[in-house]
Amino acid sequence: DFRPLRVHVVGAGVMGGDIAAWCAARGLQVTLQDQSAERIAPAIKRAHRLFQRRFKRPRPVQAAMDRLMPDVRGLGVEHADVVIEAIFEDAEAKRSLYAELEPRMRGDAVLATNTSSIPLEELRSGLATPSRLVGLHFFNPVAKMQLVEIVRDEATDAEVVGRATAFTRRIDRLPLPVASTPGFLVNRILMPYLLEAVELVHEGVPPAAVDGQAVAFGMPMGPIELADTVGLDICLHVGEILASHLGGEVPAHLRELVEQGRLGRKSGEGFYRYKKGKPVKPALPKGFHPADDITDRMILRMLNEVVACLREKVVDDAELLDGGMVFGTGFAPFRGGPLRHIETVGADTLYQRLRELEKRHGPRFKPDAGWEVLAGFTGDQQ
Repeated sequence: DFRPLRVHVVGAGVMGGDIAAWCAARGLQVTLQDQSAERIAPAIKRAHRLFQRRFKRPRPVQAAMDRLMPDVRGLGVEHADVVIEAIFEDAEAKRSLYAELEPRMRGDAVLATNTSSIPLEELRSGLATPSRLVGLHFFNPVAKMQLVEIVRDEATDAEVVGRATAFTRRIDRLPLPVASTPGFLVNRILMPYLLEAVELVHEGVPPAAVDGQAVAFGMPMGPIELADTVGLDICLHVGEILASHLGGEVPAHLRELVEQGRLGRKSGEGFYRYKKGKPVKPALPKGFHPADDITDRMILRMLNEVVACLREKVVDDAELLDGGMVFGTGFAPFRGGPLRHIETVGADTLYQRLRELEKRHGPRFKPDAGWEVLAGFTGDQQ
């Protein structure tokens, strides 16, 4: 029975710093490592704000601060039950870090990567015990997003997956086991939806109209505002990795914005301009009526990817996929998740709509082979 008490996080950027803060807030002893104290300082500041919001009173705030230790020299590695790597997305940099960490780790400690896009097999090659590497993919903002993808492949030790799952529950998060395929589950399904929204804006649909249609469908936030929130540079990076593995194209419009330094909310301007962190949404032109197929174009690209993920067994079953999408992306909760939505509308109907969109807009709407078995699949699940 794995009861983690100490966590060591390497990488004090937004993700690493916020993972460390969240673990400390949940009562674990945390050491946070980066190349210098200056790099760790902003993360400690953000952690203090989180603790003040959560605990309100000075004593528990101070107790949480005491549990979060800056650790430039990485002394916490030897004592940690879980070591989480959260450095930038570069396979070589990650591998050389593991070569430093592994000899100093306890034999039963979990070595986890927070990579959002690199398959585990590319990362574990230098490890003495390759089966110990597991993915713990958190979502931004860590304190709000309940889902953590537990990434594993054939080479990952089942006991390690069990420990990673226990750790995720210990910090009050929902573990979703996924296969180590490009983009895992959530990013892979979300990306076509975001990119289609970008394409619509490029065609001249106002961003506020695109977002309005998605919110009307039941999304908590429109895809354009979501892309701005995530960061257009990150969307571009993940989009390019997925395109290189799975085919498809990243809209040139997205690359242009990133090259201009318009990265979204963090830079003050992306698709929207931001005032005090809130998007300024211009009123829609008088008499503007969105085309009939705007919602279909966004949602069906997402559903097509859902069907592909099910066919490829990225997750074990339909219920996990639906839960993951509702908690990981906020997929219209009242629709019960994308597969439940497909069942409600009818797989045949949606398949036909995809065929029509493929005729009108090209091969990115080509229905996945999984649609043909889906009618039988959802029937068997009941």
